[in-house]
Amino acid sequence: MLLSCQNISKAFTGQQILSDVSFHIEDYDKVALIGINGAGKSTLIKIIIGELDADSGVVAIAKDKTIGYLSQHQDLTSENSIYEELLLVKQDILNMEDEIRSLEKQMHELSGDALSQCMQRYSNLTHQFELADGYAYKSELTGVLKGLGFPEEEFDKKVSTLSGGQKTRVALGKLLLQKPDFIILDEPTNHLDMASISWLETYLLNYKGAVLIVSHDRYFLDKIASRVIEIENTRAMSFSGNYTQFASKKAMIRKAQMQAYLNQQREIRHQEEVIEKLKSFNREKSIRRAESREKQLDKIQLLDKPAETDDEMKLTLTPRILSGNDVLTIADVSKSFGAHRLFSHADIEIRRGEHVAIIGKNGTGKTTLLKMINGLESLDTGEIRLGSKVEIGYYDQEHHILHEDKTLFDEVGDDYEALTNTEIRNTLAAFLFTGEDVFKRIGDLSGGERGRVSLAKLMLSNANFLILDEPTNHLDITSKEILEQALGSYEGTVLYVSHDRYFINKTATRILELTEEGFINYIGNYDYYLEKKEQAEAQASARIDQNSQNRNSDSENKISWQEQKQQQSLRRKHEHAVQKVEAEIEAAETELAELEEALSEPSIATNPAKLHEITAKQAELTAQLDALMEQWEELITSF
Repeated sequence: MLLSCQNISKAFTGQQILSDVSFHIEDYDKVALIGINGAGKSTLIKIIIGELDADSGVVAIAKDKTIGYLSQHQDLTSENSIYEELLLVKQDILNMEDEIRSLEKQMHELSGDALSQCMQRYSNLTHQFELADGYAYKSELTGVLKGLGFPEEEFDKKVSTLSGGQKTRVALGKLLLQKPDFIILDEPTNHLDMASISWLETYLLNYKGAVLIVSHDRYFLDKIASRVIEIENTRAMSFSGNYTQFASKKAMIRKAQMQAYLNQQREIRHQEEVIEKLKSFNREKSIRRAESREKQLDKIQLLDKPAETDDEMKLTLTPRILSGNDVLTIADVSKSFGAHRLFSHADIEIRRGEHVAIIGKNGTGKTTLLKMINGLESLDTGEIRLGSKVEIGYYDQEHHILHEDKTLFDEVGDDYEALTNTEIRNTLAAFLFTGEDVFKRIGDLSGGERGRVSLAKLMLSNANFLILDEPTNHLDITSKEILEQALGSYEGTVLYVSHDRYFINKTATRILELTEEGFINYIGNYDYYLEKKEQAEAQASARIDQNSQNRNSDSENKISWQEQKQQQSLRRKHEHAVQKVEAEIEAAETELAELEEALSEPSIATNPAKLHEITAKQAELTAQLDALMEQWEELITSF
């Protein structure tokens, strides 16, 4: 056993944070530690690493085992370059390398016993050097830096000039290179793009040690964790499996607990009614029987009512104004900052009702694009057009729409005066602000709490086109699930930037990958994107292999002129088939849009026969469109 926590309890100024928390971690375990913000996760970690003393309980760590810890925020002030800072981790190997070089020089100058001793030392040292992977440390260090999103041209940047997120990545790189027996990571994916997160997943899965991860990134936890420890109401419970398996088991346990509580309450009420009835007879025998039942009732060990779940919370969002079918058109848009080009010739068309996620590496200009759509950033080239009756609701990461000195209640009430006090409270409750929480000052809220207030206001607005920049940043898992449910029922259009793959899977109907050359379109969620991306990479690799084989083949094996003509003919036929299907798709979508507009006409809305005819036609067209999309997808991937 690597780590054992037994009956850990901790309170601050009378408020209990942890109560009798017990669990253990074995040598190669990959464990997720989860809970809502404020549940006590950070407190527990500080107790484990010795930064904080528990009020009671014992933390035991196996003898001679090393622990590495990455906190959320790093304040590195080193004047080293990024590469030099990580190289510090390999100082023992560097020292060995220096001594090996020194011994090589000495061997040319020594003789006799001195030479023998030098050669023996050289042999021992080179063996140690090899065991420590000394010959591979440079490639290992470079691999970690690139995996964490640092291109080679940034290796010479001074650590002191980096942003907070970059410093956290440097600290993570140093920790991984140290290879402790037990790694504790607090929100390791916060400052990584998707490619870096994927790299870290692979690294940790193959890590020859134990890992404890505090994270709200459910996709990451699904990939890494084989066990989940949840802190809830000051206590901890351990579940085998990844996050999705935990969530399923937790829902079953909560349902059983609620049923047991309701059954007990029903039985208590029944006994109280019987006791009251017996007493009403006012006979000595019936009174004694009532008293006997009362004693039995007093001995019942009352079950605590399980915490209310947010599964019951159904937040339905319906835009007050219906936009036109064409919501956003971006045509040939380019953007650069000085010599640094973000993207060029970007083209997008977004239709009403679509939920579109923009993904891409850090620095590709995703946030800049959202600002351009909102008129907060200029375009270098191209045009951005909004459709008819489109009203934007914008959520930015800095929450500029909030007023520091207002209470939550006033922040919502002042902007939406038509709401009653009850409606304001219900809206805030949907985003986990209940009781006296509604009278907190905005200036006193955490980043995650501000995010929830911004989202609550956004959902109350007249907007029918929501533009969200990293909406799940700083939100705990419960808050994310509320937002997912809200967007899932939202009847307007959504365009958002996010690194949260689980959130994208739940809410996106389409993905746009932003690159320097513009957008790559994927009709589906994140899992669909991954599948198609892997297929495209495999096909590209196969083409490279084929081209290489063709270059090396003998001239007699080259494709004949006739075969080339046949291939060209097949390609033209294929392109014609694709164009034909695309034209049919466009025609079907146009007809569907016309039918939708027709349904809003009063003369048709009051005509049952006409309504039936139009809805039947809509169903027929929808089925036809689905078949056409499948046909188009097959054509695109088959040639």
